[in-house]
Amino acid sequence: MTSALDIRNIEETEYSKFFKENGFLVVPDAFSPEEVATLHAETVRLCRGEAGDIDGVIPASPDETDDEVIRRYLCIHFPHKLSRPMYDTLKHPKTVEVLQQVIGPNVKAMQSMLFIKASGKPGQAWHQDEYFIPTRDRSLTGAWIALDDATTENGCLWVIPGSHKRGIIYPQQAHNDRRFDCTGEAYRFPYKDEDAIPVEVKTGSVVFFNGYLLHRSLPNRATGGYRRALVNHFMSAESFLPWQAPKRGENMGTLDFRDIELVCGEDPYSYLGVEDINPPHVRPSGEGGCATPAAMMSTMM
Repeated sequence: MTSALDIRNIEETEYSKFFKENGFLVVPDAFSPEEVATLHAETVRLCRGEAGDIDGVIPASPDETDDEVIRRYLCIHFPHKLSRPMYDTLKHPKTVEVLQQVIGPNVKAMQSMLFIKASGKPGQAWHQDEYFIPTRDRSLTGAWIALDDATTENGCLWVIPGSHKRGIIYPQQAHNDRRFDCTGEAYRFPYKDEDAIPVEVKTGSVVFFNGYLLHRSLPNRATGGYRRALVNHFMSAESFLPWQAPKRGENMGTLDFRDIELVCGEDPYSYLGVEDINPPHVRPSGEGGCATPAAMMSTMM
């Protein structure tokens, strides 16, 4: 079993090896306190409706405090489309350095998610990101940027080391477990909760994880505060991204979702152009229950 000490003391020369073996990697101090402070300020601006239209965000009144406003929301999808500092995290030098080691020289991004997770807010049930974002080469990688210290008390990530290795996408089912938001729950996998380890990290750390890795988070049970995190998703630019249903006459094998950002290297499919398809929106929190498949499927796009 991987120990907490092993997680936080990895030489840069061992990044690729550790990631391949365990399916995740912690890089401490990747973002400076100043960079984190800027992202905190951008979180407030987004939640107040000052950055642009976000489906589900209600513009705040001047009388409301920042704390009152941001704790309304659990997660905002695609904040990088409205916030330049959040867009810049996609190409942050430390992020790119690791992505080039674990993915390759050519990397593109397709999604960002801003988790705010105030005290009392739910976590997310066991799942694999590849279930929601299908790649053709198993290169999907999340970069989970800690904007607060993440602990077992306030709802840090839990991962099952090595659960990515077989490259199997496990089925999902709707749930009504109020510990979790409306994202579906993976099942039929050969692991137990006891196989998981907590990934407790300090502010400014980045947790990279493979798209097939089983992971979850529990509710924020702290008496106050937040467990904020900005999560960006990346993959090899050399692979198509079939993240949409084929239209009549389309060949499924050539589908390539083009609402992407090239992060580093070259895009072999640049001749296809890029599109702005996914609008920024609020994720359902699940605090009212999540028993329907429609609610389950609406949470990752």
